[in-house]
Amino acid sequence: MGLLSRFRKKSFTSGGWNGTMPPIWSPSHPLASFISTSTPDRERIENDFEGYVQGAYKNNGAVFACMLARQMVFSEARFIYRAFDKGRAGDLFSTPDLEILKNPWPGGTTGELLVRMEQDASLAGNFFGTLADDEGNLGKAATVGRVRIARLRPDWMSIVVGSNSGDPNAADAQVILYIYQPKNANILGTGSPTAEPVLLMPDEVAHYSPLPDPVNRFRGMSWLTPIINEIEADSAAVVHKRSFFENSAVPNMAIKFDKETSEDAFDEFVSSFDGKFKGKWNAYKTLFLMGGADVAPLSHDFKQLEFSQTVGKGESRIAAAAGVPSSWVGFSEGMQGSSLNAGNFNASRRRFADGTIRPMWRMAAASLSVLVPIPAGAELWYDERDIAFLREDATDRAEIMRINLNAIDAGIKAGYKDDAVVMAVRDNDVSKLIGQHTGLVSVQMQAPQTDQENERTREEADIRQVEAAVITSLTTAGFELASIVAALESGDWGQLKVDAVRQRQAEAAAVQQERSATATPDKPPKEPKPPPASSNTDKPKGGQ
Repeated sequence: MGLLSRFRKKSFTSGGWNGTMPPIWSPSHPLASFISTSTPDRERIENDFEGYVQGAYKNNGAVFACMLARQMVFSEARFIYRAFDKGRAGDLFSTPDLEILKNPWPGGTTGELLVRMEQDASLAGNFFGTLADDEGNLGKAATVGRVRIARLRPDWMSIVVGSNSGDPNAADAQVILYIYQPKNANILGTGSPTAEPVLLMPDEVAHYSPLPDPVNRFRGMSWLTPIINEIEADSAAVVHKRSFFENSAVPNMAIKFDKETSEDAFDEFVSSFDGKFKGKWNAYKTLFLMGGADVAPLSHDFKQLEFSQTVGKGESRIAAAAGVPSSWVGFSEGMQGSSLNAGNFNASRRRFADGTIRPMWRMAAASLSVLVPIPAGAELWYDERDIAFLREDATDRAEIMRINLNAIDAGIKAGYKDDAVVMAVRDNDVSKLIGQHTGLVSVQMQAPQTDQENERTREEADIRQVEAAVITSLTTAGFELASIVAALESGDWGQLKVDAVRQRQAEAAAVQQERSATATPDKPPKEPKPPPASSNTDKPKGGQ
């Protein structure tokens, strides 16, 4: 029986012991040897978490700027399921099971969860999270009321490693438990425990460690660890600059006095000098000295020290360790020369997105997949479609669209089904065209015809032309179209049949024409005759 099998047969729950076995801290408990204070089988966070928080994140502007740049882009993603089709990534889809990642705790959002993950991963190298309910149950036991995601402080977590041979360094060693032990917080992170330890199985903890520790197999390392000296030097430069402004805006000077000057006179001069000339508000005042005093500078000014270049080089090394281009966080090294060219600026953005943020999203989705059910044939993935930072400029988008449309056009002209071509171009998977050819090919792919074949083609075209003329003539003469085609195919004109409908229509038209020809047209009404005109012969009686 394997090590995990033996552990799973023990009667304990994720949120604590059920009372049937001795307490976990009892020497008689079966797990006592795995959670003792000895270190060979327990990996703790190596760095001082609170020291990194107070000394670097909250006290160093360069570190804060780099972490802020990572957080702002990292928090823009959403989580979604991605299906697989024949081993290739397919459609994105969502289910109600992802609601806990959209609202990980009351009032919380996916962006806040991702910011917490990035903070812990940057400062401690690890983020730990599990499920919790309203009754205080953790892990898979969290089923009462509203279930939420609980962030587990990384420096209070221990990773229990074991193997079948009992050697935690053996090749078959694996994580068998996570132990969460809250403590009184102090600046050293070594406070006394405040609650009973909580044991969680590996499939109950989302463990996100984007930068693996090369020495310890199961935990991550903070990206701040390799640049501690750079952070200290940058902080020292800030102190140096502050001291410069607090001490009359001069790095250092010496005032020499005559050897006859008494101690009382010296103290009085120093007190008067500090009151009038020390501090940033007294910078650049004219310095008046009494007889015997002589001013001698002991160091160079900032320009002579090349202070800005020294600080800029340190900032660039911090940004490089964070995976953030200097130009994106406003460091001096990234705000000069060709770094601000449009092409270089966009290249820096793509390097930040492709080389830093997208790998972090992939690992974050994989680590959070233990907290949500994963449908068969799918995986938890991230959705970047609405992230403004990742949108390419209009020219690049148009060029990509043009190339895709040309590929679709070429695929359709080659005889593939249009939907299959679109899917192949969308998924960048040519194998989706297998079995989707229509069997029709372009004329350019057909073999050229010989002269004999061309002559036969012309003869067939002439025959079709004659047949079309015959069909038109016979149809006009009143024969059925079907009988005409049959007569042409068989060569038997006896198969011609008169179209009864057309014949009746013709007969009706003939009768109507005949009636119209024999009918007497109506005579127009006679016009009244005009009265006869009077003549000179008709004379009235009694005329002369």
